[in-house]
Amino acid sequence: MPLSPKPHRPIRSFVRREGRMTVAQRRALESLWPSFGIESGDTPLDLAALFGRRAPVTLEIGFGNGESLATMAAAHPEADYLGIEVHRPGVGHLLGLLAARELRNVRVMVDDAREVLTQRIADASLDALHLFFPDPWPKKRHHKRRLVQPEFAALVRSKLKPGGVWHLATDWEEYARHMRAVLEVTEGFENSAGAGCFAPDPGERPRTKFEERGRRLGHGVWDLRYRRIA
Repeated sequence: MPLSPKPHRPIRSFVRREGRMTVAQRRALESLWPSFGIESGDTPLDLAALFGRRAPVTLEIGFGNGESLATMAAAHPEADYLGIEVHRPGVGHLLGLLAARELRNVRVMVDDAREVLTQRIADASLDALHLFFPDPWPKKRHHKRRLVQPEFAALVRSKLKPGGVWHLATDWEEYARHMRAVLEVTEGFENSAGAGCFAPDPGERPRTKFEERGRRLGHGVWDLRYRRIA
C-alpha cells in the first residue's frame, strides 16, 4: 500500500515564544478577553458589528506589548483598531492598557495574521495596515520565513480600500531594502514618499522605548508607507 503524502506545512513567519507571563497579564487575559478578544476560527469578521459602529479600521500585525497600538487608539477615538499578536504576555499587557485607559476602539486576536487576512478579512475593508518591527529573520537560509513577500504583499493590497495605506517599519536595514524591493514592484501600490524612497519620518507611529534606545546607540530605523491605488 503506497504511503500517503505528508500534508503541506505552511512556512511560518513567527515562532511562538510564550515567555514569562506576569500575574497582571494573566489576570487581564482572564478577565478582559471576553470584552476585547476575538476567538480563532475561519468565519469572516463583520467589522461594523465587531466594533458596534462604522468607522475607519486599522489592522496592526504583531503589536508586541501593545504600547504603540494603545497610544494610537487613544489619539484617534474616531477610528477602530484590530491587533494581531501571537505572544500572549504581550496580549495581556495590551488588555491591561485598554482597561486602564478606558479604550473601547480596539479588538485583539491571538492568531496567524496571514490566515486571518485570507479567511476573515473582507476585500477592500481596511483603511490601513501596520507592520512595525517584524522578525527580520536575518540568516539567509531563513529569509523565506519573512512575512513581507510578493504573495503576502498582493494579499494585503486586496484587503486595503483604495487609498488605504500599508505602513511598515524595521530597524534591520537589509530587511528594509527587501521590503522596499517587494513593494516597489507589487501592482496596485504607490510609494507615498516617492518611488524607491523611505518615508522621512515615522508619521503617526509612536516611537517605542526599544527604538529610542537604539537611536541613542546610533541604530537606524526605516519606515515605508505605500498607498493602494486602482
